[in-house]
Amino acid sequence: MVFFARMDFSQGNLFGYIEDLQELTIIERPVRRSLKTPEEIERLTVDEELNDIERAVYLLSSGQDIQGTSVVANLPVLMRQNPAETLRRVLPKIREVLHVAGVEMQLTAAVSFLTVLQDESVSIHTYSHSFLHIILQNLEHRDAGVSNAWLETLLAVIEALPKETIRHEILNPLVSKTQISQSLQSRLVSCKIMGKLAYKFEAHIVKREILPLVKSLCQDVEYEVRTCMCRQLEHIAQGIGTELTKTVVLPELVELARDEGSSVRLAAFETIVNLLDMFDADDRSQTVLPLVKSFCEKSFKADESILVSLSFHLGKLCNGLYGIFTPEQHLRFLEFYKKLSTLGLQQENGHNDNQLQLQTLEQEKKYISVRKNCAYNFPAMIVFVDPKNFHLELYSIFFCLCHDPEVPVRYTMAISFYEVAKLLNSGVYTIHKELVTLLQDESLEVLDALVGHLPEILELMTTNGGENSGSESKLLSIPDLIPALTTAEQRAATSLKWRTHEKLLQKYACLPHIISSDQIYYRFLHRMLTIILTNNVLPVQKAAARTLCVYLRYNRKQEQRHEVIQKLIEQLGQGKSYWNRLRFLDTCEFIMELFSKSFFCKYFFLPVLELTHDPVANVRMKLCYLLPKVKSTLKIPSDKHLLQQLELCIRKLLCQEKDKDVLTIVKRTVLELDRMDISLDAFQKRFYENDLLDQEKERQEHLLLEMEQLEKEKQQSEGRSTNVNDKIFEKKRRDNKTSSVLAKSMTLSVSGSSSGTSAGKEDKKSKLVRSQSFSTQALHPKYSNIDKCPNKSTATGYTSSISGMGKSCMLSFTDDTFRTRSTGNSGNATFPSSSSLTTSRNSFNSADQKNNGNKESQSRKMSIKNRKSNP
Repeated sequence: MVFFARMDFSQGNLFGYIEDLQELTIIERPVRRSLKTPEEIERLTVDEELNDIERAVYLLSSGQDIQGTSVVANLPVLMRQNPAETLRRVLPKIREVLHVAGVEMQLTAAVSFLTVLQDESVSIHTYSHSFLHIILQNLEHRDAGVSNAWLETLLAVIEALPKETIRHEILNPLVSKTQISQSLQSRLVSCKIMGKLAYKFEAHIVKREILPLVKSLCQDVEYEVRTCMCRQLEHIAQGIGTELTKTVVLPELVELARDEGSSVRLAAFETIVNLLDMFDADDRSQTVLPLVKSFCEKSFKADESILVSLSFHLGKLCNGLYGIFTPEQHLRFLEFYKKLSTLGLQQENGHNDNQLQLQTLEQEKKYISVRKNCAYNFPAMIVFVDPKNFHLELYSIFFCLCHDPEVPVRYTMAISFYEVAKLLNSGVYTIHKELVTLLQDESLEVLDALVGHLPEILELMTTNGGENSGSESKLLSIPDLIPALTTAEQRAATSLKWRTHEKLLQKYACLPHIISSDQIYYRFLHRMLTIILTNNVLPVQKAAARTLCVYLRYNRKQEQRHEVIQKLIEQLGQGKSYWNRLRFLDTCEFIMELFSKSFFCKYFFLPVLELTHDPVANVRMKLCYLLPKVKSTLKIPSDKHLLQQLELCIRKLLCQEKDKDVLTIVKRTVLELDRMDISLDAFQKRFYENDLLDQEKERQEHLLLEMEQLEKEKQQSEGRSTNVNDKIFEKKRRDNKTSSVLAKSMTLSVSGSSSGTSAGKEDKKSKLVRSQSFSTQALHPKYSNIDKCPNKSTATGYTSSISGMGKSCMLSFTDDTFRTRSTGNSGNATFPSSSSLTTSRNSFNSADQKNNGNKESQSRKMSIKNRKSNP
């Protein structure tokens, strides 16, 4: 109604609508005319009693072009079914038709002939006898696209043909095809064929029969031929070896590099760069380097056409000539790279002339390509200047490229960011800000390129992040990392590019190894749950569910874990939407993959079985598919009651299920469950690897619980030690007038009590040190990377480090750290300031020292009196 209310039905507008309708009728007429008449349909009709060979011959003889093209496309199938009859009857007809065929049939035939060769339907001898002549006849087709298609087929055929066939059928006719009297197309085809033939023959044959033709084509009057032959010199050089390359190919390249045609010079330059490895030091310094310097000097002045190619190959060029550079030349090439990296950013466009503006637009596109190529070559330039000199020589260029106004440049920098981080190694902390900048980039293409190696980049930055790379200061090593990560996820979520969002969520599974458990809980974990509940894209929901399970796996607080488990059960497993209940089953699959069997049975086994009563058939169907995995988590006899619950639910499904599809799957699942073997509590040979992996997961889960308990004890002891210290201070203030004898006795009592309670303290120290060891090692990806390798057991070193959980400590320590020192006559124990943990533990024991001081001092006084009385 709103739409019609806004329409204007005045006379002028009405005539406009009528004209539009008339245009539509005019457009529609050709569509009606294109329909086939009964006579045309009659001509297209084929007798159904004809076999495949007869039908193909009939259609090629009297059918229309579209029917003939269909037969040619079906040629590989005919060759597989009946090769003899196809070669005898169908192939001659195809040869006749191709003389007058259109472009579509020619292209189809080129592809079909290549497919026949790849399928090996006939021997190579038969193929060369039957198909090779047809290919050679159509090489010089007047249409360039058709000619290139047949040429690609011929080049593939040359790989399989024997040398004698190539010599007689291809090489000998090639001598006449390269003459100046032949057509341009014929000479271009000859150039590409010779590049392929150089691999097939020995060096002396190439030198005698092919190189004279190569030299002739390098001097051709047409620049297109010289360009094409110049690009084939790389293949010819690789076929003839270094000696002939130095004496024959290199002089031709030097001459072509001075050619009057810009495309020829460009081809010569790129060929020289690609052949750098084949030139010795003398050739590089005396021939190649002067040519390269000449190209660089002319690129900004007279020959801008080579600028894009020069920027693309500059990294390979600098590293290929690195050994012969003088310090001055090294600096000159580095400055040239810096100039290219900012090309076009300082240009002023103050002209109003339209022609100049068009030139400026073309120039701007060229400059963007140059800067993009500089970004591509940035890792190579780090190697060129040495990573130690990165901050001094290249950081400013790195900053400019990461902040470039054009998306393709920043996209290329995001792709190469990981390579840059690897090269910098311990100096990677210098590019933290640029990582945050690219994470917050306005273009999702840049973010998608960066996220591909985000886990590896973050690991490099936390392990090699300079002074702040310790495990206790992981957050300090990358400032503003968490806001940048959350911003990137929110931007991906609000866009229409769900694949980028899915990829981002998958890569965020690495964060437990990068930032603290509390930061993940408050900033990321609940966000993952929200995505599962609210997002409408299934792959995104599954990625969020798996990442949430990884976060839950590495969470350090039992209270938080229970809260998340409760929300998963209530909001997903018992959610109102069947879609959420389906996602609950997906989440349970990830739980079974990442956690131990006992963990799943304890928290999720029964909530999963409750879904057998779900009112939606799709949920029950998905549950039936999951039941074999659910049963595999049980251990007998400890989980016998859960097995009974599972069997009861299956019996109810068999008896009460009304949906035919679900009932079919239930019956199939029952048969699969009957064939399954349940693992026992004890190890079995059949399940040894799985049981070992499960035991490792369970051990780590128990260790997390123990760590949390030790941390709680530590906090409690710190609180009690504070209260005890306050009481001691008050006691000293009241008793400051006591005698020196009492002070001495208190000193003796403290030393005695500290020695008497050393065994108890050592046990607590052992547990706490083991807790610290797990927090610094067990959660590191090198030791326990479950989210990356879910089907592999953890590293051997880690297994041995936690195998003695509850019995022995994981790290060795010295007794000096825990040794107490008495201070004069005050009677108070002091501790080393380097260990806050030791201080809290020993200050907590000072209360026991005070309580036992009086008794021990009295016993020591009695012993002193006895010694005096009995000298």
